[in-house]
Amino acid sequence: MRSKRIIALLICVMLVVSMTACSFGGAKGSVYWLNFKPELDETLRTLAEKYKEQTGVSVKIETPESGTYLQALQEEMNTKNPPTLFVVNNQDVADAWKDEILDLTGTPIYSELNTASYNLTNEEGKILAIPYCLECYGIAVNPDLLSKVGYSVDNITNFATLKTVVETIHQNASWLGFDAFCSPDLDADSSWRVTGHLANLEYYYEEQASGTWKEAPASITGAYLPNYKNLYDLCINNAVTKPEELAKGGHNPTEEFTSRKAAFFLTGSWDYAKLSAAVPNVTMIPYYCGVNGEEKAGLNSGSENFWAVNGGIPQDDQEATMNFMKWLVTDEEASNMMVGQVGNMPYKNAAKSDNGFLAKQNELIKNGCYKMDWAMLYQPNSVTYREELVTALSAYNADRSDANWAKVKEAFVDNWAKQYAAVNNK
Repeated sequence: MRSKRIIALLICVMLVVSMTACSFGGAKGSVYWLNFKPELDETLRTLAEKYKEQTGVSVKIETPESGTYLQALQEEMNTKNPPTLFVVNNQDVADAWKDEILDLTGTPIYSELNTASYNLTNEEGKILAIPYCLECYGIAVNPDLLSKVGYSVDNITNFATLKTVVETIHQNASWLGFDAFCSPDLDADSSWRVTGHLANLEYYYEEQASGTWKEAPASITGAYLPNYKNLYDLCINNAVTKPEELAKGGHNPTEEFTSRKAAFFLTGSWDYAKLSAAVPNVTMIPYYCGVNGEEKAGLNSGSENFWAVNGGIPQDDQEATMNFMKWLVTDEEASNMMVGQVGNMPYKNAAKSDNGFLAKQNELIKNGCYKMDWAMLYQPNSVTYREELVTALSAYNADRSDANWAKVKEAFVDNWAKQYAAVNNK
């Protein structure tokens, strides 16, 4: 009798294990995610361990150093065991890997999306990549520091009022004990703040003047480059670090903000958790730059973090990868951890966001403000394009002459046409 009970118990255990494994596709295959976001690395490694405990499926996480991702992707895709899941950050990169990417149309992970507005597709409509987070960015503000010079966030409604507050702080920085802007470095760790994110204000307003871009235009006019210059100059001339010292990098703008060394910080929703822990009432304002009607500007909203599944790997690995992706956006604990880190995941069953910067964007939109979409995603041959812009901006920072700004314009505008021609073999 006892042996029968033991056998029955063993059968029950085997059934439970079997059902648990089946719920995530079994322990067949493995996952290798080449991660784009360094700040997500620790969370992903924790989740990978939890997933293996639950399913038996091995999940490998590798995170290249900031600024080296595309080079690492090229190298890893040519190895014997390439990534099963990787990240593309714009249409240009998605197109470069379109032949290696699995079409996600009709897949279980695709069915979990709550919007199709941000997907990256090819000309035939093949779904190359889907966003795993939606973000927003602008200028983070510490209201407590503003109050020390007699201002509030409500006093800032356009570029003129922003300039007044910023320059007042900078002129009194020595006795205040803090400056206006965090260091907008031009090294690989931070240059994206000005060569990608800040540059978006020029692209966005130019795009709106000619109609929303569906693909990269062959050229841009730079009509709103003076507005970019307005805000760029305001940042570098009123920062914790002198302009000529920004090229070498090595500063930590996040630490400058959280330790209250500066009142303004070019950043986005991905930084909210860390910033709000140190500055509980931190908020965000748009990129005011002197454009007519900017009193109704909102934040920059979109994504440069898209999942792509490797189409050249065994089917078991493909299925294991998509099962893992689905787990990340449906499992309560997993999605809570992900959303806590990335801010918002556009999936039906993902955890809800409590990100204050995203809430600010929703508030602005509710009040009739316009959303600035991420036109920067169309930068042609983006790595090379930004490298040339960094070179020109570094020279300008060292000597802010008209001649050096003319070189910035060349890197910003003429370089666009040059990189477009290089990518499209024209």
